[in-house]
Amino acid sequence: MDEATAFVPGHVTAFFSAHRDDDPTKAGSRGGGLALSDGVRVTVSRADERGDAGADADPGLYLDDDAIEMDSVARVLQALRVENARIEATTPLPLGSGFGVSGATALGTALAAGQVYERPLSEAELVTIAHGAEVQAGTGLGDVVAQARGGVPLRLEPGAPAHGRMDAIPSGPRRVEYLALGQLSTEAVLSGDTDQLSAAGERAVSTVAGEPTMGTFMEAARRFAREAGLLTDELRAVVTDVSDAGGDASMAMLGETVFALDTGLSDAGYDPAVCEVHRAGAVLE
Repeated sequence: MDEATAFVPGHVTAFFSAHRDDDPTKAGSRGGGLALSDGVRVTVSRADERGDAGADADPGLYLDDDAIEMDSVARVLQALRVENARIEATTPLPLGSGFGVSGATALGTALAAGQVYERPLSEAELVTIAHGAEVQAGTGLGDVVAQARGGVPLRLEPGAPAHGRMDAIPSGPRRVEYLALGQLSTEAVLSGDTDQLSAAGERAVSTVAGEPTMGTFMEAARRFAREAGLLTDELRAVVTDVSDAGGDASMAMLGETVFALDTGLSDAGYDPAVCEVHRAGAVLE
């Protein structure tokens, strides 16, 4: 096979606690979030066999046709012992705004490259490679496993599939709106003191695991955003506007982004992007 494509849903984390370990497959986060129908489509091809590329082409990663470097993707290719691959990713989601784009691209690369280069690895093993790469790159702790699961996942124990434990809030089709106001460095936040953040995340996970409903989920998300000390004045104002209009909204971790269920942002007078909860996880197309 010379080419394969995978679709990976976007993911907004609503609350989380950070758990570090020397083994990146055991490191990760406990938390909850939403998988989104707006995601990342990743195509991997053998660069030296593409008719429009040729052996002298410059292989690499392209996001929406722009050449880009992504450490998590480079680590996936290294783990799979893949060279000279061309990775073409497309997404409607903004980079660095809390949608798990780096994790999605890493996972999509793992799934598609595994097919193209005929690596005898299971889905769980490919997810583990992508998760470990994301952790080592410092750009995420739980997006990959959540994106592999889909729906409204609850990460009850940290780590890749062999170590982590997941559940989910049952959800039918559900509209999600989001408003990206800017970027926030996940690496900068995760490399700092996360004690306050993690304590708030542990309380949120315990609350939602005890009452796994969307109402409890959103209430815990708003409380976490306040207690973790991550809400900016602008984000707080938008969340308040949605609440005043009778809706549910919170902050996407980690990004200058507000997400809301149903028509929360629209009802508050904003012009958000609209998608749905993606109930399936990452898939090869």
